[in-house]
Amino acid sequence: MPLCRPLRNGLWEIRTDLPTKRTARVLLCLHQEHLVALHGFIKKMRATPDGIRRAVP
Repeated sequence: MPLCRPLRNGLWEIRTDLPTKRTARVLLCLHQEHLVALHGFIKKMRATPDGIRRAVP
């Protein structure tokens, strides 16, 4: 089941579980009435990548 949640400062995350026991995530924002996908990735481990932790203060 997909899950959508706000992170902060207009940044949203959509995540869903894949049949391969992994999780797909997409980071989005709304810009001038357009939904903009900023980054998408498939998580293979429970840990969050360092680059994502730095990007969301």
